Amino acid sequence: MVMWVFGYGSLIWRPGFHYDEKLVGFIRDYRRVFYQGSTDHRGTPAFPGRTVTLDSRPGEICWGVAYKVSKEEDKKIALEHLEVREKQYDMKLYLDLFTDLKAVTPAVTGVIVYLASPNKTKNVNYLGPAPLEEMARQIIKAEGPSGPNRDYIFHLEDALQKLGLEDPHVTDLANAVRRLLPFE
Repeated sequence: MVMWVFGYGSLIWRPGFHYDEKLVGFIRDYRRVFYQGSTDHRGTPAFPGRTVTLDSRPGEICWGVAYKVSKEEDKKIALEHLEVREKQYDMKLYLDLFTDLKAVTPAVTGVIVYLASPNKTKNVNYLGPAPLEEMARQIIKAEGPSGPNRDYIFHLEDALQKLGLEDPHVTDLANAVRRLLPFE
């Protein structure tokens, strides 16, 4: 059986596992938000960075990239990689992926989606919403083993643009980071 994994953050530009096909698409009733704290990649426990998670919102959509993994060995390796990489994301959902805004039938069903829930008991790294400038300042100052947090948002913005996609939350926050960088 084939496995599909949906990326809406760094998986878009750096999946880190072998895949047979990639498909640009979206999931329904979720939006991408910089509400998840990163203490292992783009920040530290003392000063967490901000990475994206999904916020359940009826009527919203989140564009990203789905990766098809067919071979059993590749699936095993991909899942092992993802379980480590996405360890701060406390939920794994199986959702429908669409490629056409007018479609009623999904292009792919049962796409794996890693999500960081707002449940602070299960997800101690959840930061939640904050004013745009506050999030931008945190992103400017945070740095972890995977590099500066600002690189994450700029890579995400660039990856979405290369796919012909725009996410106002990502764009607005990236622009706020750019505006504040000279002053930090």
